[in-house]
Amino acid sequence: MADQSIIRISKEIGEIQKNSDLSLAVAFRDRDVRNVKAMIIGPHETPYEFGFFEFSFKFNKDYPRKSPAVTCTTTNGGRCRFNPNIYASGKVCLSILGTWRGEPGEEWSPAQGLESILISIQSLMSSNPYENEPGFENANEVADQTYQRDYVAKIRHETLRISIIQKLEDFLGLSSANDPTTPIEYDPLTDSLDLDDSSIPWEPFKDLYKRRFLWYYDTYLEAIKQAQKEVKDGQVFVRMPFEGSSNTMEGTFNYTELEKRLQKIKAALDVEVDRWAMEGVSAKNKDTTVPVNLARQFDQIKESFKRDDVPHNIELENGNPFVWILTYFGRPMTNFDGGMFKIKLNFSPRFPDEQPRVKFLTAVFHHRVTSDGILCYIPNPNRYDDVKQHIDAILNTLEEENPPYDPRTQVHPEAHRLYWGGAEGRKVYNRKLRRSVQRSMEDF
Repeated sequence: MADQSIIRISKEIGEIQKNSDLSLAVAFRDRDVRNVKAMIIGPHETPYEFGFFEFSFKFNKDYPRKSPAVTCTTTNGGRCRFNPNIYASGKVCLSILGTWRGEPGEEWSPAQGLESILISIQSLMSSNPYENEPGFENANEVADQTYQRDYVAKIRHETLRISIIQKLEDFLGLSSANDPTTPIEYDPLTDSLDLDDSSIPWEPFKDLYKRRFLWYYDTYLEAIKQAQKEVKDGQVFVRMPFEGSSNTMEGTFNYTELEKRLQKIKAALDVEVDRWAMEGVSAKNKDTTVPVNLARQFDQIKESFKRDDVPHNIELENGNPFVWILTYFGRPMTNFDGGMFKIKLNFSPRFPDEQPRVKFLTAVFHHRVTSDGILCYIPNPNRYDDVKQHIDAILNTLEEENPPYDPRTQVHPEAHRLYWGGAEGRKVYNRKLRRSVQRSMEDF
């Protein structure tokens, strides 16, 4: 008889992986479903905004009768406390986990599960996390307001430095092993990491980190510009009353350096797709599985466009099956009517384990396209290996007439604010989009 706890855990993991939630991700290794890695992306309009926070879950055989053990692993090596309830040691204080006293009815029950725990942790990442500290309501009002502001300020800085920058630098080889905060010179075209080296930690969210960084790059820069108006480089973090000597968030502000490091990461990711293309040529010459699969899908999709009388077109750049150029013709009676846009799809030699990077080569002003042309689209989570599903998702994203509001898709701050900024803002947005559509024909 199968272990009922394993069946329950597997089902919960599958449900999270199949949905399109843009702020939660889970993974397990080698069929060991009792040990799960999870990532929460920090909520919009909080000091955690679009940061990447990882947690380890250990489920015992009594699950779901008993809650799992949960540890935060985004702590800068145990040196950073990201919340009154998320300690530098990794301890997560929640009543449903039995790690904090709560009100009656707030304790764990078998009706709860992996997703409800993640949502509870995410709720701690609020716009004012200082409020999570017990006794907050009894604190001195004036002093307390100052502490709240100072606490938000340093969390915002460390979210950028630790949860985003350090992690991406590590993935891209931009930091030394001895000092992960010190950038080193690295050329992604000539240097590479041995992905089969067993000494390399298991990083199931590496590709997700990279793609989301490109989505949120403009927002990160905007956050830095705003923060530089509020704090000065070299200013020391204020210690909170509830922070102990080994359970604190200490440091100094240096947004100038963080901006440089963000720019360096962006440059490395831009070059990474060039390396993919070069690796793709080598893989094609060796007639390996991935290029054969991509070439077959390319032929099928190109034929389907012709058969279905679709105006769009696809071509391979220099015959490379890892680089596709999609020509998109704006649908009549929409804001894209009369426009023609070239969109590049770069595929990794490790596709579909690494998802394609999609970028507009023709400039467009759109709330789902970054200022640099990166498209924020959501492919079918059940068909990551199907390029047609990716193309359909790209077209649906552009042509969706009444998309639901979702702050997790804020990839172009100005366009996002205009699009969701009321009737007047929407008018300005539509004018800017139409101008970019009109200009698109000038590039051909």
